[in-house]
Amino acid sequence: MGLVGASGALSPAWAQTEAVVEESTAVVLPDFSSIVEQTEKSVVNIRTTAAIPVRQPGGGGMPGFSDDPYDLFRWFFGPDAVPHGQPQPRQAPPSQQQPQERIVPRGVGSGFIISEDGYVLTNNHVVADSKEIFVTLTDGKEYKASVVGLDERTDVALIKIDAKDLPAVKIGQPSSLKKGQWVLAIGSPFGLDSTVTVGVVSAINRDTGEYLPFIQTDVAVNPGNSGGPLINLQGQVVGMNSQIISRSGGFMGISLAIPIDEVMNVVQQLKADGKVTRGRIGVQITDVNDEVAKALGLKGNKGALVSNVEANGPAAKAGIQSGDVILSFDGKKINQMSDLPRIVGGTKPGTKSTIEVWRKGKVQKLTAQVEEIPSASAPVNTDSKVTASSVDRLGLRVENLSGDVQKGVQGVQVVEASGPAAETGLSQGDIIVRINDQDISSVDQYQKVVKGLAKSKAAAVLVLRGDNSQWVLITPSE
Repeated sequence: MGLVGASGALSPAWAQTEAVVEESTAVVLPDFSSIVEQTEKSVVNIRTTAAIPVRQPGGGGMPGFSDDPYDLFRWFFGPDAVPHGQPQPRQAPPSQQQPQERIVPRGVGSGFIISEDGYVLTNNHVVADSKEIFVTLTDGKEYKASVVGLDERTDVALIKIDAKDLPAVKIGQPSSLKKGQWVLAIGSPFGLDSTVTVGVVSAINRDTGEYLPFIQTDVAVNPGNSGGPLINLQGQVVGMNSQIISRSGGFMGISLAIPIDEVMNVVQQLKADGKVTRGRIGVQITDVNDEVAKALGLKGNKGALVSNVEANGPAAKAGIQSGDVILSFDGKKINQMSDLPRIVGGTKPGTKSTIEVWRKGKVQKLTAQVEEIPSASAPVNTDSKVTASSVDRLGLRVENLSGDVQKGVQGVQVVEASGPAAETGLSQGDIIVRINDQDISSVDQYQKVVKGLAKSKAAAVLVLRGDNSQWVLITPSE
Protein backbone atom coordinates (compact mmCIF):
# COMPACT_ATOMS: atom_id res chain seq x y z
CA MET A 1 0.00 0.00 0.00
CA GLY A 2 1.32 3.38 -0.91
CA LEU A 3 1.78 5.85 1.91
CA VAL A 4 1.53 9.62 1.95
CA GLY A 5 4.84 11.09 2.99
CA ALA A 6 5.42 14.23 5.03
CA SER A 7 5.57 16.25 1.84
CA GLY A 8 2.01 15.25 0.97
CA ALA A 9 3.05 13.48 -2.28
CA LEU A 10 0.67 10.75 -3.44
CA SER A 11 1.71 7.31 -4.61
CA PRO A 12 1.20 6.70 -8.38
CA ALA A 13 -1.90 4.55 -7.77
CA TRP A 14 -3.64 7.19 -5.69
CA ALA A 15 -2.57 9.94 -8.06
CA GLN A 16 -4.14 8.08 -10.98
CA THR A 17 -7.40 7.60 -9.07
CA GLU A 18 -7.55 11.30 -8.20
CA ALA A 19 -6.96 12.29 -11.82
CA VAL A 20 -9.84 10.10 -12.97
CA VAL A 21 -12.17 11.57 -10.33
CA GLU A 22 -11.22 15.14 -11.23
CA GLU A 23 -11.78 14.50 -14.91
CA SER A 24 -15.16 12.84 -14.39
CA THR A 25 -16.55 15.53 -12.06
CA ALA A 26 -15.23 18.59 -13.87
CA VAL A 27 -17.89 21.15 -14.76
CA VAL A 28 -17.42 23.34 -17.80
CA LEU A 29 -18.87 26.81 -17.37
CA PRO A 30 -20.74 28.26 -20.37
CA ASP A 31 -19.05 30.64 -22.77
CA PHE A 32 -21.25 33.72 -23.00
CA SER A 33 -19.32 35.46 -25.77
CA SER A 34 -21.57 34.34 -28.63
CA ILE A 35 -24.68 35.47 -26.71
CA VAL A 36 -23.10 38.86 -26.05
CA GLU A 37 -22.16 39.28 -29.72
CA GLN A 38 -25.72 38.39 -30.69
CA THR A 39 -27.49 40.78 -28.30
CA GLU A 40 -25.28 43.71 -27.28
CA LYS A 41 -26.00 45.76 -30.42
CA SER A 42 -29.65 45.87 -29.32
CA VAL A 43 -28.76 47.38 -25.93
CA VAL A 44 -28.60 51.17 -25.68
CA ASN A 45 -27.35 53.80 -23.29
CA ILE A 46 -29.91 56.36 -22.17
CA ARG A 47 -29.05 59.76 -20.76
CA THR A 48 -31.53 62.38 -19.68
CA THR A 49 -31.55 66.06 -18.86
CA ALA A 50 -33.61 68.18 -16.49
CA ALA A 51 -34.62 71.84 -16.52
CA ILE A 52 -33.90 73.93 -13.43
CA PRO A 53 -35.17 77.50 -12.97
CA VAL A 54 -32.71 80.40 -13.34
CA ARG A 55 -33.24 83.55 -11.25
CA GLN A 56 -33.48 86.70 -13.31
CA PRO A 57 -31.83 90.00 -12.35
CA GLY A 58 -33.90 91.88 -9.79
CA GLY A 59 -35.99 88.81 -9.17
CA GLY A 60 -35.31 88.67 -5.43
CA GLY A 61 -33.42 86.13 -3.38
CA MET A 62 -29.68 85.93 -2.84
CA PRO A 63 -27.62 87.23 -5.76
CA GLY A 64 -24.98 85.23 -7.51
CA PHE A 65 -26.57 84.01 -10.71
CA SER A 66 -26.77 87.34 -12.54
CA ASP A 67 -24.21 89.23 -14.62
CA ASP A 68 -25.70 92.58 -13.53
CA PRO A 69 -23.01 94.47 -11.49
CA TYR A 70 -25.69 96.26 -9.45
CA ASP A 71 -27.54 93.08 -8.47
CA LEU A 72 -26.08 93.01 -4.95
CA PHE A 73 -26.87 96.75 -4.50
CA ARG A 74 -30.53 96.15 -5.48
CA TRP A 75 -30.78 93.16 -3.17
CA PHE A 76 -30.05 95.46 -0.18
CA PHE A 77 -31.83 98.67 -1.24
CA GLY A 78 -34.67 97.52 -3.49
CA PRO A 79 -35.21 96.45 -7.12
CA ASP A 80 -35.24 100.04 -8.52
CA ALA A 81 -32.15 101.26 -6.66
CA VAL A 82 -28.76 102.05 -8.30
CA PRO A 83 -25.59 103.63 -6.82
CA HIS A 84 -25.66 107.46 -6.66
CA GLY A 85 -24.74 109.06 -9.95
CA GLN A 86 -24.98 105.86 -11.94
CA PRO A 87 -27.43 105.52 -14.85
CA GLN A 88 -30.32 103.05 -14.55
CA PRO A 89 -29.36 99.96 -16.59
CA ARG A 90 -31.51 99.52 -19.65
CA GLN A 91 -33.85 96.52 -19.58
CA ALA A 92 -33.10 94.13 -22.38
CA PRO A 93 -35.92 93.41 -24.81
CA PRO A 94 -37.68 90.04 -24.35
CA SER A 95 -35.77 88.49 -27.21
CA GLN A 96 -32.43 89.28 -25.48
CA GLN A 97 -33.38 88.35 -21.89
CA GLN A 98 -31.76 85.37 -20.24
CA PRO A 99 -33.62 82.06 -20.41
CA GLN A 100 -35.92 81.19 -17.51
CA GLU A 101 -34.43 77.72 -17.09
CA ARG A 102 -31.13 75.95 -17.43
CA ILE A 103 -30.70 72.43 -18.85
CA VAL A 104 -28.52 70.14 -16.74
CA PRO A 105 -27.67 66.41 -16.86
CA ARG A 106 -30.21 64.33 -14.92
CA GLY A 107 -29.10 60.72 -15.07
CA VAL A 108 -28.13 57.68 -17.10
CA GLY A 109 -29.71 54.29 -17.63
CA SER A 110 -30.03 51.44 -20.05
CA GLY A 111 -32.60 50.22 -22.54
CA PHE A 112 -33.06 47.80 -25.40
CA ILE A 113 -34.50 47.96 -28.90
CA ILE A 114 -37.66 45.91 -29.45
CA SER A 115 -38.41 46.81 -33.08
CA GLU A 116 -36.46 47.71 -36.19
CA ASP A 117 -38.34 51.01 -36.52
CA GLY A 118 -37.01 52.52 -33.29
CA TYR A 119 -39.13 51.46 -30.31
CA VAL A 120 -36.98 51.21 -27.18
CA LEU A 121 -37.85 49.88 -23.73
CA THR A 122 -36.48 51.17 -20.44
CA ASN A 123 -37.65 51.83 -16.88
CA ASN A 124 -40.11 54.57 -16.07
CA HIS A 125 -37.81 55.90 -13.34
CA VAL A 126 -35.01 56.35 -15.89
CA VAL A 127 -36.92 58.83 -18.09
CA ALA A 128 -39.84 60.19 -16.04
CA ASP A 129 -39.81 63.97 -15.47
CA SER A 130 -36.95 64.45 -17.93
CA LYS A 131 -36.60 67.48 -20.18
CA GLU A 132 -34.77 65.57 -22.91
CA ILE A 133 -33.96 61.90 -23.57
CA PHE A 134 -30.97 60.80 -25.65
CA VAL A 135 -30.37 57.24 -26.83
CA THR A 136 -26.87 56.13 -27.84
CA LEU A 137 -26.32 52.94 -29.86
CA THR A 138 -23.25 50.72 -29.60
CA ASP A 139 -21.87 52.27 -32.81
CA GLY A 140 -21.82 55.67 -31.11
CA LYS A 141 -24.79 57.18 -32.95
CA GLU A 142 -26.99 59.29 -30.70
CA TYR A 143 -30.68 60.03 -31.20
CA LYS A 144 -33.12 62.25 -29.38
CA ALA A 145 -36.04 60.14 -28.17
CA SER A 146 -39.71 60.89 -27.64
CA VAL A 147 -41.91 59.31 -24.99
CA VAL A 148 -44.63 57.01 -26.32
CA GLY A 149 -46.00 56.14 -22.91
CA LEU A 150 -45.09 55.61 -19.25
CA ASP A 151 -46.46 53.21 -16.67
CA GLU A 152 -45.39 54.03 -13.14
CA ARG A 153 -46.96 50.96 -11.55
CA THR A 154 -44.84 48.46 -13.50
CA ASP A 155 -41.93 50.91 -13.94
CA VAL A 156 -42.05 50.50 -17.73
CA ALA A 157 -41.37 53.24 -20.28
CA LEU A 158 -41.71 52.99 -24.05
CA ILE A 159 -39.73 55.57 -26.03
CA LYS A 160 -38.99 55.96 -29.74
CA ILE A 161 -36.12 57.20 -31.86
CA ASP A 162 -36.24 58.21 -35.52
CA ALA A 163 -34.20 55.40 -37.03
CA LYS A 164 -34.70 52.39 -39.27
CA ASP A 165 -33.27 48.88 -39.66
CA LEU A 166 -32.24 48.67 -36.03
CA PRO A 167 -31.16 45.37 -34.41
CA ALA A 168 -34.09 44.30 -32.22
CA VAL A 169 -33.85 41.79 -29.38
CA LYS A 170 -35.51 38.39 -29.41
CA ILE A 171 -38.27 37.99 -26.80
CA GLY A 172 -38.20 34.84 -24.67
CA GLN A 173 -40.58 33.09 -22.26
CA PRO A 174 -39.96 33.86 -18.57
CA SER A 175 -42.23 30.95 -17.64
CA SER A 176 -39.50 28.57 -18.85
CA LEU A 177 -36.96 29.89 -16.33
CA LYS A 178 -35.85 27.67 -13.48
CA LYS A 179 -33.84 28.34 -10.34
CA GLY A 180 -30.14 27.89 -10.95
CA GLN A 181 -30.22 28.66 -14.69
CA TRP A 182 -27.64 31.05 -16.08
CA VAL A 183 -28.70 34.54 -17.14
CA LEU A 184 -26.79 37.68 -18.05
CA ALA A 185 -27.33 41.42 -18.06
CA ILE A 186 -25.99 44.03 -20.46
CA GLY A 187 -26.19 47.71 -19.58
CA SER A 188 -24.44 50.91 -18.57
CA PRO A 189 -23.67 50.74 -14.84
CA PHE A 190 -22.25 54.10 -13.74
CA GLY A 191 -22.28 55.10 -17.42
CA LEU A 192 -19.94 52.29 -18.53
CA ASP A 193 -21.56 51.26 -21.82
CA SER A 194 -22.06 47.61 -22.86
CA THR A 195 -21.02 46.14 -19.52
CA VAL A 196 -21.80 42.41 -19.25
CA THR A 197 -22.51 40.65 -15.94
CA VAL A 198 -23.67 37.08 -15.36
CA GLY A 199 -25.34 35.06 -12.63
CA VAL A 200 -28.11 32.59 -11.94
CA VAL A 201 -31.83 32.75 -11.35
CA SER A 202 -32.30 32.84 -7.57
CA ALA A 203 -36.10 32.82 -7.37
CA ILE A 204 -39.17 33.00 -9.59
CA ASN A 205 -42.28 35.09 -8.91
CA ARG A 206 -40.62 36.99 -6.08
CA ASP A 207 -43.28 39.12 -4.36
CA THR A 208 -42.02 42.45 -3.01
CA GLY A 209 -45.42 43.94 -2.27
CA GLU A 210 -45.69 45.63 -5.68
CA TYR A 211 -47.90 42.91 -7.22
CA LEU A 212 -45.28 42.11 -9.85
CA PRO A 213 -43.87 38.56 -10.05
CA PHE A 214 -40.20 39.60 -10.17
CA ILE A 215 -37.37 37.38 -11.37
CA GLN A 216 -34.72 37.41 -8.63
CA THR A 217 -31.11 36.83 -9.71
CA ASP A 218 -27.61 37.35 -8.36
CA VAL A 219 -26.53 39.11 -11.56
CA ALA A 220 -24.56 42.25 -10.64
CA VAL A 221 -26.85 45.22 -11.30
CA ASN A 222 -25.80 48.74 -10.32
CA PRO A 223 -27.05 52.30 -10.91
CA GLY A 224 -27.17 52.74 -14.69
CA ASN A 225 -28.24 49.13 -15.35
CA SER A 226 -31.91 50.05 -14.88
CA GLY A 227 -33.97 49.35 -17.98
CA GLY A 228 -31.47 46.93 -19.49
CA PRO A 229 -32.29 43.37 -20.57
CA LEU A 230 -31.98 40.13 -18.62
CA ILE A 231 -30.98 37.48 -21.17
CA ASN A 232 -31.12 33.68 -21.14
CA LEU A 233 -28.64 31.26 -22.72
CA GLN A 234 -30.64 31.26 -25.96
CA GLY A 235 -29.95 34.97 -26.38
CA GLN A 236 -33.56 35.90 -25.62
CA VAL A 237 -34.70 38.68 -23.33
CA VAL A 238 -36.65 37.23 -20.42
CA GLY A 239 -36.80 40.31 -18.20
CA MET A 240 -36.05 43.98 -17.70
CA ASN A 241 -33.60 44.79 -14.91
CA SER A 242 -35.38 47.16 -12.58
CA GLN A 243 -34.36 47.04 -8.92
CA ILE A 244 -31.76 45.93 -6.44
CA ILE A 245 -32.20 45.11 -2.77
CA SER A 246 -29.36 46.83 -0.96
CA ARG A 247 -28.38 48.46 2.31
CA SER A 248 -25.62 50.47 0.69
CA GLY A 249 -27.19 51.64 -2.56
CA GLY A 250 -24.90 49.36 -4.55
CA PHE A 251 -25.17 45.72 -5.57
CA MET A 252 -25.32 43.23 -2.68
CA GLY A 253 -26.18 40.00 -4.49
CA ILE A 254 -29.92 40.50 -5.07
CA SER A 255 -31.33 42.04 -8.24
CA LEU A 256 -34.88 42.01 -9.55
CA ALA A 257 -36.13 41.95 -13.13
CA ILE A 258 -39.65 42.45 -14.47
CA PRO A 259 -40.70 39.40 -16.53
CA ILE A 260 -40.71 40.35 -20.20
CA ASP A 261 -44.24 39.02 -20.77
CA GLU A 262 -45.51 41.51 -18.15
CA VAL A 263 -43.51 44.24 -19.89
CA MET A 264 -44.85 43.41 -23.35
CA ASN A 265 -48.45 43.45 -22.09
CA VAL A 266 -47.81 47.03 -21.00
CA VAL A 267 -46.11 47.86 -24.31
CA GLN A 268 -49.16 46.85 -26.32
CA GLN A 269 -51.35 49.31 -24.41
CA LEU A 270 -48.76 52.09 -24.47
CA LYS A 271 -48.45 51.74 -28.25
CA ALA A 272 -52.19 51.80 -28.76
CA ASP A 273 -53.30 54.37 -26.18
CA GLY A 274 -50.22 55.92 -24.61
CA LYS A 275 -51.39 54.67 -21.20
CA VAL A 276 -52.25 51.45 -19.39
CA THR A 277 -55.82 50.58 -18.41
CA ARG A 278 -56.26 48.17 -15.51
CA GLY A 279 -59.19 46.30 -14.08
CA ARG A 280 -60.57 46.10 -10.57
CA ILE A 281 -63.39 44.31 -8.76
CA GLY A 282 -63.50 46.28 -5.50
CA VAL A 283 -62.26 44.01 -2.73
CA GLN A 284 -59.72 44.23 0.06
CA ILE A 285 -57.79 41.00 0.52
CA THR A 286 -55.29 39.36 2.80
CA ASP A 287 -53.22 36.17 2.85
CA VAL A 288 -54.63 32.81 3.89
CA ASN A 289 -52.44 31.34 6.64
CA ASP A 290 -52.70 27.83 8.07
CA GLU A 291 -54.77 28.88 11.08
CA VAL A 292 -57.30 30.86 9.04
CA ALA A 293 -57.56 28.01 6.52
CA LYS A 294 -58.29 25.60 9.37
CA ALA A 295 -60.92 27.92 10.86
CA LEU A 296 -62.65 28.22 7.47
CA GLY A 297 -62.43 24.50 6.71
CA LEU A 298 -60.17 25.09 3.71
CA LYS A 299 -57.58 22.51 2.74
CA GLY A 300 -54.27 24.26 2.17
CA ASN A 301 -53.44 27.95 2.48
CA LYS A 302 -53.77 29.03 -1.14
CA GLY A 303 -56.07 31.81 -2.33
CA ALA A 304 -56.88 35.41 -1.39
CA LEU A 305 -59.07 35.99 1.65
CA VAL A 306 -61.63 38.76 1.15
CA SER A 307 -61.57 41.08 4.16
CA ASN A 308 -63.84 43.81 2.81
CA VAL A 309 -66.12 44.29 -0.19
CA GLU A 310 -66.73 47.73 -1.65
CA ALA A 311 -70.40 48.64 -1.53
CA ASN A 312 -71.98 48.60 -5.00
CA GLY A 313 -68.66 47.55 -6.55
CA PRO A 314 -68.24 44.74 -9.09
CA ALA A 315 -67.51 42.14 -6.42
CA ALA A 316 -70.53 43.14 -4.34
CA LYS A 317 -72.78 42.96 -7.38
CA ALA A 318 -71.39 39.49 -8.12
CA GLY A 319 -72.27 38.32 -4.61
CA ILE A 320 -68.75 38.11 -3.19
CA GLN A 321 -68.75 38.46 0.61
CA SER A 322 -66.25 39.22 3.34
CA GLY A 323 -64.72 35.94 4.43
CA ASP A 324 -64.83 34.37 0.97
CA VAL A 325 -61.55 32.91 -0.23
CA ILE A 326 -60.98 33.62 -3.93
CA LEU A 327 -59.43 30.47 -5.41
CA SER A 328 -59.31 31.36 -9.11
CA PHE A 329 -60.09 34.21 -11.49
CA ASP A 330 -61.03 33.39 -15.08
CA GLY A 331 -59.50 29.95 -14.64
CA LYS A 332 -56.18 31.28 -13.30
CA LYS A 333 -55.30 29.86 -9.90
CA ILE A 334 -54.73 32.27 -7.03
CA ASN A 335 -51.84 30.71 -5.14
CA GLN A 336 -51.10 33.75 -3.01
CA MET A 337 -52.76 37.06 -2.25
CA SER A 338 -50.56 39.06 -4.65
CA ASP A 339 -51.71 36.96 -7.63
CA LEU A 340 -55.21 38.42 -7.58
CA PRO A 341 -54.44 42.16 -8.12
CA ARG A 342 -52.02 41.27 -10.91
CA ILE A 343 -54.49 39.01 -12.72
CA VAL A 344 -57.47 41.32 -12.25
CA GLY A 345 -55.35 44.34 -13.19
CA GLY A 346 -54.44 42.67 -16.46
CA THR A 347 -58.08 42.03 -17.33
CA LYS A 348 -59.74 44.44 -19.76
CA PRO A 349 -62.42 46.60 -18.09
CA GLY A 350 -65.90 45.46 -19.10
CA THR A 351 -64.91 41.78 -19.14
CA LYS A 352 -67.30 39.39 -17.40
CA SER A 353 -65.03 37.15 -15.38
CA THR A 354 -65.72 33.88 -13.60
CA ILE A 355 -64.55 33.79 -9.98
CA GLU A 356 -64.29 30.66 -7.85
CA VAL A 357 -64.68 31.27 -4.11
CA TRP A 358 -64.61 29.08 -1.03
CA ARG A 359 -67.59 29.79 1.22
CA LYS A 360 -68.94 27.81 4.15
CA GLY A 361 -67.19 24.61 3.24
CA LYS A 362 -67.76 24.48 -0.50
CA VAL A 363 -66.70 26.07 -3.80
CA GLN A 364 -69.03 28.51 -5.52
CA LYS A 365 -68.73 30.11 -8.96
CA LEU A 366 -69.66 33.77 -9.38
CA THR A 367 -69.47 36.24 -12.27
CA ALA A 368 -68.20 39.81 -11.93
CA GLN A 369 -67.89 42.53 -14.54
CA VAL A 370 -64.45 44.12 -14.22
CA GLU A 371 -64.30 47.92 -13.86
CA GLU A 372 -61.49 50.30 -14.75
CA ILE A 373 -59.09 51.72 -12.16
CA PRO A 374 -59.85 54.20 -10.66
CA SER A 375 -63.56 53.88 -10.11
CA ALA A 376 -65.17 55.30 -7.00
CA SER A 377 -68.42 53.96 -5.67
CA ALA A 378 -70.70 56.08 -3.55
CA PRO A 379 -70.88 54.87 0.05
CA VAL A 380 -74.19 53.81 1.48
CA ASN A 381 -75.20 55.58 4.69
CA THR A 382 -77.61 53.64 6.85
CA ASP A 383 -78.66 54.70 10.33
CA SER A 384 -78.75 52.00 12.99
CA LYS A 385 -79.85 52.19 16.58
CA VAL A 386 -76.76 51.95 18.79
CA THR A 387 -77.13 49.18 21.37
CA ALA A 388 -74.16 48.16 23.53
CA SER A 389 -73.60 44.62 24.77
CA SER A 390 -71.90 43.37 27.93
CA VAL A 391 -68.37 41.91 27.87
CA ASP A 392 -68.50 38.50 26.17
CA ARG A 393 -66.38 35.32 25.94
CA LEU A 394 -63.98 37.00 23.52
CA GLY A 395 -63.39 39.84 25.95
CA LEU A 396 -65.36 42.32 23.88
CA ARG A 397 -68.18 44.74 24.50
CA VAL A 398 -69.70 45.87 21.20
CA GLU A 399 -72.43 48.10 19.83
CA ASN A 400 -74.29 48.52 16.56
CA LEU A 401 -72.76 50.87 14.01
CA SER A 402 -74.06 54.41 13.82
CA GLY A 403 -74.82 55.97 10.45
CA ASP A 404 -71.68 58.12 10.64
CA VAL A 405 -69.48 55.06 11.17
CA GLN A 406 -71.25 52.58 8.93
CA LYS A 407 -70.79 54.03 5.41
CA GLY A 408 -71.58 50.77 3.67
CA VAL A 409 -69.79 48.56 6.22
CA GLN A 410 -71.72 45.83 8.01
CA GLY A 411 -70.67 44.71 11.49
CA VAL A 412 -70.48 45.82 15.14
CA GLN A 413 -68.12 48.30 16.76
CA VAL A 414 -65.87 47.53 19.71
CA VAL A 415 -66.65 49.66 22.79
CA GLU A 416 -64.26 47.85 25.13
CA ALA A 417 -61.60 45.16 24.61
CA SER A 418 -60.18 43.04 27.42
CA GLY A 419 -58.98 39.48 28.05
CA PRO A 420 -58.38 37.36 24.90
CA ALA A 421 -59.38 40.16 22.50
CA ALA A 422 -57.06 42.71 24.07
CA GLU A 423 -54.17 40.22 23.89
CA THR A 424 -54.55 40.10 20.09
CA GLY A 425 -54.43 43.90 19.83
CA LEU A 426 -58.12 44.74 19.40
CA SER A 427 -59.13 48.13 20.78
CA GLN A 428 -62.02 50.57 21.01
CA GLY A 429 -63.30 51.67 17.59
CA ASP A 430 -62.43 48.46 15.73
CA ILE A 431 -65.27 46.93 13.72
CA ILE A 432 -66.03 43.21 13.86
CA VAL A 433 -67.14 42.22 10.36
CA ARG A 434 -67.11 38.43 10.43
CA ILE A 435 -66.47 35.51 12.77
CA ASN A 436 -65.39 32.28 11.06
CA ASP A 437 -67.93 31.91 8.23
CA GLN A 438 -70.62 34.11 9.80
CA ASP A 439 -71.20 37.70 8.68
CA ILE A 440 -71.93 40.04 11.58
CA SER A 441 -74.84 42.46 11.12
CA SER A 442 -75.99 43.42 14.63
CA VAL A 443 -75.24 43.06 18.32
CA ASP A 444 -77.95 40.41 18.73
CA GLN A 445 -76.62 38.30 15.87
CA TYR A 446 -73.01 38.78 17.10
CA GLN A 447 -73.95 37.51 20.56
CA LYS A 448 -75.56 34.37 19.12
CA VAL A 449 -72.43 33.62 17.07
CA VAL A 450 -70.10 34.16 20.04
CA LYS A 451 -72.31 32.03 22.29
CA GLY A 452 -72.05 29.14 19.82
CA LEU A 453 -68.23 29.19 19.57
CA ALA A 454 -66.50 25.99 20.65
CA LYS A 455 -64.49 26.08 23.86
CA SER A 456 -60.69 26.31 23.59
CA LYS A 457 -60.86 26.55 19.78
CA ALA A 458 -59.57 29.71 18.14
CA ALA A 459 -62.13 31.73 16.20
CA ALA A 460 -61.12 33.63 13.07
CA VAL A 461 -62.35 37.21 13.50
CA LEU A 462 -62.29 39.73 10.65
CA VAL A 463 -61.53 43.19 12.04
CA LEU A 464 -61.78 46.52 10.18
CA ARG A 465 -59.66 49.39 11.48
CA GLY A 466 -59.85 52.55 9.39
CA ASP A 467 -59.29 51.52 5.78
CA ASN A 468 -57.42 48.35 6.69
CA SER A 469 -58.83 44.96 7.58
CA GLN A 470 -57.19 41.91 9.11
CA TRP A 471 -58.05 38.46 10.37
CA VAL A 472 -57.11 37.72 13.99
CA LEU A 473 -57.46 34.51 15.98
CA ILE A 474 -59.15 34.76 19.40
CA THR A 475 -59.67 31.79 21.71
CA PRO A 476 -62.89 32.32 23.70
CA SER A 477 -62.91 31.92 27.47
CA GLU A 478 -64.95 29.21 29.16
